[in-house]
Amino acid sequence: MSQHLDRRSFVTWLAASAALPALAACGSGTASAAAYPVSYSEAEWRKRLTPAQFHILREKGTERPGTSPLLNEHRRGTFVCAADGNPLFSSTTKFESGTGWPSFYRPLPRGIGTSRDFDLGMVRTEVHCARCGGHLGHVFDDGPAPTGLRYCMNGDAMAFRAG
Repeated sequence: MSQHLDRRSFVTWLAASAALPALAACGSGTASAAAYPVSYSEAEWRKRLTPAQFHILREKGTERPGTSPLLNEHRRGTFVCAADGNPLFSSTTKFESGTGWPSFYRPLPRGIGTSRDFDLGMVRTEVHCARCGGHLGHVFDDGPAPTGLRYCMNGDAMAFRAG
């Protein structure tokens, strides 16, 4: 009898272990709008943003590579969230990644948040604005020194402030 219980316990443990990735995915996307200091209704976001900005920032879309004017922005300044103006990246951390999206190796303090993204059937780290929760892009571990990180951002999700 005890061997049967041990087998049942093992099978239960095995099933629970297999379910953990699915359970971890639940609620791991962008936090609810109420969790961010800047929050608007969907209708208000649509009024405030261009269609491309809304698609990226509020629907987790992606722009086509090579299409952002910010890709070729090389002046000194700050890249900010297009939705709320939150400072995200200093121009001194921008680098040419060859991916077709503006890339940075370090965010500004309190600029971004991250969450796990399972949308493509794999685990990625989503980057979002710390103030409004808007989707910005993803971070990868194939960037340059000193961090080794590549924050691959959608240009339409950001604006540039020279200076």
